[in-house]
Amino acid sequence: MFSQRTNWKLSRNKYTEALEGMRASGEPIADLTISNPTQCGFAYDAERILAAFGNPKALTYEPEAKGLLAAREEVARYYKEDHGVTVDPDAVLLTTSTSEAYSYVFRLLCNAHDEILVPKPSYPLFDFLGDLQDVSLIPYSLEYAHGWFVDFHSLIRALTPRTRAVLLVHPNNPTGSYVHAEEGNRLNALCRERGLALIVDEVFLDYGLTDTRRESFVTNEECLTFTLSGLSKIAALPQMKVAWVTTSGPEPMRQSAIERLEIVADTYLSLNSPTQWAFAELLEQRRSLRPQVLERVRRNWAHLQTAMGRDSACGLLEAEGGWYAVLRVSSDYSDEELAIALLQKTHTLVHPGHFYDFAEDGYIVLSLITPIAEFARGVSCLKESAIA
Repeated sequence: MFSQRTNWKLSRNKYTEALEGMRASGEPIADLTISNPTQCGFAYDAERILAAFGNPKALTYEPEAKGLLAAREEVARYYKEDHGVTVDPDAVLLTTSTSEAYSYVFRLLCNAHDEILVPKPSYPLFDFLGDLQDVSLIPYSLEYAHGWFVDFHSLIRALTPRTRAVLLVHPNNPTGSYVHAEEGNRLNALCRERGLALIVDEVFLDYGLTDTRRESFVTNEECLTFTLSGLSKIAALPQMKVAWVTTSGPEPMRQSAIERLEIVADTYLSLNSPTQWAFAELLEQRRSLRPQVLERVRRNWAHLQTAMGRDSACGLLEAEGGWYAVLRVSSDYSDEELAIALLQKTHTLVHPGHFYDFAEDGYIVLSLITPIAEFARGVSCLKESAIA
């Protein structure tokens, strides 16, 4: 009765069962996986956020396939003020989420069972998005040697006549690695040579672990490029459901892509008017919320560096940005078994590395936006555990 594209394994895994059991017991848990900023104790300006939805213009329906011009101009202003680059509002298309933006771009570029190359390890949502759009996601490797880097040998081996695009996450989730300039140049050259597009997820772009400025791909003109971001991370407002995809690249291909995406968006008209009229104020919240998140991330990262030190049994891998940290653990357990054992023995919740498609066992992932006291308590438990 159901389509093959939804033929997922729906049974609960042992990790989920262990977590449900621990929560049912009422035992306190140090949750080092929390990723929802609205539940992390940040100070939101509730009055201004709620007042933004009082705009009487929201009572009038003005369907705009790419989103209201006033909102798209705010996206362009963000790139100008925060990243020093000029973006044409006409190249911006608003969506309800980066997931929806991915679906639009996948549909634009791919026929059924065409291929997009995606990094591994990376965010597990991509597999579901690919299934739902009938797109085959083919992995290429990120490798680690005193820092993460794109394994171009694996990327080139993954290319086939059905490859349509290379997907980048800048910085990657969970490795925290940015795409460096040399890597970007090689990727641009490869895409020009093979007639491929770049799809670049920059939701964590503004969260560097140091003050080193990181360049956005939003003005990349070397090949057809789709840059994704949104309020969820930039302004720590995931509940407001506003994201965007910006198109850049050589003409006339860029304009043709914009026009086709507009028709895709016009088919759905998914983003509601009240949120679009509130968008300027919502995006403005980044000025107070982003510094809070950035301070939290950097403090937890510094604590983790100090706590792990030269511990040979549980090593902290280098990262450059984002909201996550990766630990490499010497253990005879599988990642799932390790996460369950840590939960049951130390009441500390971590993500097993296989959630993010690490190539081998021995990795756990921690959220750096966890409240500071809870993070310190959880890290202390990890250090004291004989498992880690």
